Amino acid sequence: MSREFDRAYWEEQHSGHIAARADDPDPQLVAELDRLAPGTALDAGCGRGAEACWLAARGWRVTAVDIATAALRRARERAGTFGAEVTGRISWVEADLTGWVPEEESYDLVTSHYVHPAGSREVLFRRLAAAVAPGGTLLVVGHHPSDSHSAARASGPQVHFTAEEIAADLDPRRWEIVVAETRTRSVAEHADHAEHAGNHGHEGRGNHEGNGIVLRDTVLRARKRT
Repeated sequence: MSREFDRAYWEEQHSGHIAARADDPDPQLVAELDRLAPGTALDAGCGRGAEACWLAARGWRVTAVDIATAALRRARERAGTFGAEVTGRISWVEADLTGWVPEEESYDLVTSHYVHPAGSREVLFRRLAAAVAPGGTLLVVGHHPSDSHSAARASGPQVHFTAEEIAADLDPRRWEIVVAETRTRSVAEHADHAEHAGNHGHEGRGNHEGNGIVLRDTVLRARKRT
């Protein structure tokens, strides 16, 4: 099923009572970065700000970018609950990632979670990879092609991809692949994961395990060589 992931689509997804609920930060982010020393970070497609706030609370200075005004409003509200110290570490940017170009090699961390670009996924990820500073980290989390939860609502190369596909586009002379795998996670069955954030989202119905929904994630973590 094809979707047009434009500004109007994301504004709709981040408006109303569903978008008002609080999300935890993505568990793949927590698992991969919990012990990484803080620095500068780009959260590409930040949505309601769960990942940006988690990073800022741990000392990162975060540039958080999203296409949707509604998402950024929710994100600022969330950041405010953490206090001035965390709020002061986050710069919110309203921009469409299909056209927004970050400064090259300027971030110690570049991360994106379930990004659904309106344009080419390959072009977007190359641009994000170029923004990682030498010695820095690229973390991409997305929907694996076997994830029926998201496939029930939308499909295609913008939505579903493997870690190996992303890794294949990174020059091995410049990048060390730290993690490239498929992981499962569970969410409560009653939770409506219609859309997670920004230029991305959790969509549809998935496999059920007990009282939860089992999701299958693509996880790529890479380090840019110095």
